[in-house]
Amino acid sequence: MNTTLELSEIDSKIGQLFMIGIPGPKLDNGTVTLIRDYNPCGVILFARNIVDPIQVAMLCRDLQETANRYHERPLFLAVDQEGGRVARLREPFTIFPGNSAIGMDDQPEERAEEFGLVTAREMKLVGLNMDLAPVVDVQVGEPEKHLEGRTFGEDPKMVARLAGIVVRTLQENGVMAVAKHFPGLGRTTLDPHVHLPRIEVAWEEMEAVNLPPFREAIRNKVSAVMTSHAIYPALDPDRPATLSPAILKNLLRDEMAFDGPIITDDLEMGAIAEQWGVAEGAADAFEAGADILLICKDQGHLPDSLKRIRSRLLQGVIPYQRLQQSCERISEARKKYLGRVEEISLSKVREYFKLEA
Repeated sequence: MNTTLELSEIDSKIGQLFMIGIPGPKLDNGTVTLIRDYNPCGVILFARNIVDPIQVAMLCRDLQETANRYHERPLFLAVDQEGGRVARLREPFTIFPGNSAIGMDDQPEERAEEFGLVTAREMKLVGLNMDLAPVVDVQVGEPEKHLEGRTFGEDPKMVARLAGIVVRTLQENGVMAVAKHFPGLGRTTLDPHVHLPRIEVAWEEMEAVNLPPFREAIRNKVSAVMTSHAIYPALDPDRPATLSPAILKNLLRDEMAFDGPIITDDLEMGAIAEQWGVAEGAADAFEAGADILLICKDQGHLPDSLKRIRSRLLQGVIPYQRLQQSCERISEARKKYLGRVEEISLSKVREYFKLEA
């Protein structure tokens, strides 16, 4: 594997492992160059990228046209649309009160289905195809501030039931669902955006409380599972789930039989970046079993991360078969969910949201 052609093929495959953020509400030259040169599998949008439905639709259209022009394959276009305070799409998109409100409703199943149905319809209309939801963490006691309002509740059976409904409804209506944060952040006392939590939970509690909603999401064929940046000493005393083969491979892949893409939470979060650094964290996450590596803000981390992964592959630290497996999972998900990318119609967007031409 030392010819230029072979190295460029390897780089193209490694590039597909990344989902990236972009700077603003329009497709910029830097992002075009990144898509052209590195071939990422997807783009995630945040509030900084979103003005209104027409602008989102034009941005999604431009991103897909760019990916198609250079690589002839569509992008996963993702957003955190959980409802409540974690909802990147604001009015005139339909605003839902979030998981905790759904869990406390007199008719939680109906509310969960309504959320999935309307959210999928509106996302698909503007060209978004992946919702980084639902949160399926089971709350244990007082939630840490960053999880407030985001969990369905404290009953694992109810959380599993509502998670299954959201997953099924989103995906039946053309949007990929992502269950998060594996294997469960419900007991955390720290925010992984800033710190590395250590969650002291016995395996028996993990099995009885944390895992049932993920098992139900998998039973409902959830398209992807997102990892948690927390250490679970009962499973791996040294490494957070995102970087742990014991958690990603032994538990999620082998024991729970999940074979879709595993997506990391944002590798720029303090829990990973402070101790490992983004590039090292990306390489460790891939080596541990993650398929899609999420870098939400600084695109400069992608080339550095790619080099780290390439180095480990060329040295034989990571077998080349691992890269093939991840690329195949990404390709299968693309075929299954993006096989027919419908053309974005600005007139339909205007009509639905009652916008002036």
